Amino acid sequence: MSSISSVGGYSSYSPYSTIAAGGTYTSASQGASELAIQEKTESQVRGLDAGSENLTSAKSVLNIEDGALDGITDYLQSIRELSVKAMNGTMSDDDKQYIQDQIEQYKQGIEDIANGTTYNEKQLLNGKTQDMSVATDNNGSEETVSTYNTTLKALGIEDYNVTGDFNVNDIDKALEKVTGNRSNAGAQTNGVEHALTYNSHAAMELNGYQMDKEEDNATKALQQLKTQQALNSYQTLLQKKEQENNERQSLMVFA
Repeated sequence: MSSISSVGGYSSYSPYSTIAAGGTYTSASQGASELAIQEKTESQVRGLDAGSENLTSAKSVLNIEDGALDGITDYLQSIRELSVKAMNGTMSDDDKQYIQDQIEQYKQGIEDIANGTTYNEKQLLNGKTQDMSVATDNNGSEETVSTYNTTLKALGIEDYNVTGDFNVNDIDKALEKVTGNRSNAGAQTNGVEHALTYNSHAAMELNGYQMDKEEDNATKALQQLKTQQALNSYQTLLQKKEQENNERQSLMVFA
């Protein structure tokens, strides 16, 4: 069936296509301004959906960072505990060396985490990757995901050794730095989760608005169709009556 019909000598877009599309406009001839609004709404929804995918990735990065920083914190706490033990003046040099051997294992664990914590081949905790920004929609909004440097050198404990002169405050400073990193990552996680919630609600609102518009469009198209059908029926009736009158007049002429 053609999408163009003629009613009373005037050409108009058939409402059939709007009804068949569930109220979605597919051509400017159905309503130029309505089509523009529909396309803008669709663009906003797609932008929010893409932004949500970005935010989900960002949340994964932050979760990985938090878990890794928690592991480093555990190592530092263990090193501090051993350092306090090493401050016992009754210990022999061999005892302190045994403690230092354990500390070296923990230090290696910290270094392994710092160099091995990655997401999509990006190293997150050794200072080799810059902070990352992720778009949350198609309007230029962004959230930042920070990266950190938690190597032994960056924490200031690369040469930490309890067999000689040492200061347990060096471990406290390292703990303070890692704790600050975790706090920052936690704040960014809250921001990402807030943005995800906003995107979800905004997309639902826009989809709901679009569904309402499509329902209105379908209703209007159905009303137009009924009006068109009534006009066509009336036009057919008039043509039939005109034909009957012409036939009657022809019979009177030949009578």
